[in-house]
Amino acid sequence: MAKDNLQVLNALDVAKTQWYHFTAIIIAGMGFFTDAYDLFCISLVTKLLGRIYYHVDGAEKPGTLPPNVSAAVNGVAFCGTLAGQLFFGWLGDKMGRKRVYGMTLMLMVIASVASGLSFGHNAKSVMATLCFFRFWLGFGIGGDYPLSATIMSEYANKKTRGAFIAAVFAMQGFGILAGGIFAIIIASAFKAKFDAPSYEVDPLRSTVPQADFVWRIILMVGALPAALTYYWRMKMPETARYTALVAKNAKQAANDMSKVLQVDIEAEPQKVEQLAQQSANTFGLFSKQFLRRHGLHLLGTTSTWFLLDIAFYSQNLFQKDIFSAIGWIPAAKTMNAIDEVYRIARAQTLIALCSTVPGYWFTVAFIDKMGRFAIQLMGFFFMTVFMFALAIPYNHWTHKDNRIGFVVMYSLTFFFANFGPNATTFVVPAEIFPARLRSTCHGISAASGKLGAIVGAFGFLYLAQNQDKAKADAGYPAGIGVKNSLLVLGGINFLGILFTFLVPESKGKSLEEMSRENEDENGEMQELDQTS
Repeated sequence: MAKDNLQVLNALDVAKTQWYHFTAIIIAGMGFFTDAYDLFCISLVTKLLGRIYYHVDGAEKPGTLPPNVSAAVNGVAFCGTLAGQLFFGWLGDKMGRKRVYGMTLMLMVIASVASGLSFGHNAKSVMATLCFFRFWLGFGIGGDYPLSATIMSEYANKKTRGAFIAAVFAMQGFGILAGGIFAIIIASAFKAKFDAPSYEVDPLRSTVPQADFVWRIILMVGALPAALTYYWRMKMPETARYTALVAKNAKQAANDMSKVLQVDIEAEPQKVEQLAQQSANTFGLFSKQFLRRHGLHLLGTTSTWFLLDIAFYSQNLFQKDIFSAIGWIPAAKTMNAIDEVYRIARAQTLIALCSTVPGYWFTVAFIDKMGRFAIQLMGFFFMTVFMFALAIPYNHWTHKDNRIGFVVMYSLTFFFANFGPNATTFVVPAEIFPARLRSTCHGISAASGKLGAIVGAFGFLYLAQNQDKAKADAGYPAGIGVKNSLLVLGGINFLGILFTFLVPESKGKSLEEMSRENEDENGEMQELDQTS
């Protein structure tokens, strides 16, 4: 236990798992549920947008979004998220977690609805307004990363903190699942009501006018779960660690947590004053002191998240090939517009169900037993192994008989991303930095991850194109090919293993012990040992 910790913080550290922990997981988790729904549902409807707005009369294949439009529609939310993570992370340390938490949620609700109402006289203006609203949607989503992680870490007890923060993050899996299931329901309903021939039979009638409502409804429904949790977010008290250690209001912190924990807690205002005057609790983010104490930690959390997201978001490269290879999605011209949405949604839901969701919950189950470090190292190791196993004999996997093996290896790669660094890179930055910089440092780490996501999703889209320009996708230059891209990704995962060694283990320790907030600058470690 850290030297001279406040009674209110000790009470939180040793509290038994109780109802308020689960309400905090649900309130913070619903934000992540919405985030995942909103970020991933666009991939369900991009093909439909191409058919509606970029139809070419007499073309052999249905219309598709041009590469620059596709990159903008899919990527603009990532850019918004990156900006939101930095801005709201900083604001969460300045104004308090709770006050900023409501703002991010309202922004997500408004931008979700507005995305579905994108308007314009022609394809260009509809896509421009869609991109505008999706940027602001991403901006709101970005704020949810540092705030949800910080709130959960500051509410949790020492023993199960990792599982609680990971459970908030794991709600992403359910968000992806919900997006797929809802798209299946909407597409089935429209398919039953508005029957249409396939594209090869009748190109014009294969996209019914009502198909324009399908993508709008799917995007707008993302506002619902966020709106439903707004009231509960506003009722949550500010975290005791922010109130006591940053706002220096010992009485308010003790009052809030007495109600939450249902025990009497002494306020200890003198101790809060003492802590505030210690040099360990005054240095800023750009100080030498921060660099000395936490510089390598911040490098560790930013680099591992950056490298992980390059690999994680590059998965989009192979999805269309995999779905086509195993016959889940036939050639576009053999389907009508709504049927295509249905099949893409069904395929993504199956992938989420078999690979994505289980990985998240394995982390929740084992993070406080194995520790963050071991899970992250194991995840990066297996991702490296499977990427190289896909890349080196790549030609072997392209034969029809071996495609199921390819899908299994591919699924295992992303199982170990989720039972591995995808979860731990979210958990650790919320535990190892001082309270007054915790949200900012988490935001910086998360923004570094989003930068990796942009590299993974778009850099590799160009990189993975065929080396022969004639065989590359329409509108793209020649690349290095899928095999070489997989080799590069294997190398990136290996770098992830190396950078993991910069990240400290926080299992079973209090937040103040990890951030060394109650230590003097001369490092009173001996005294700390004697008092624990």
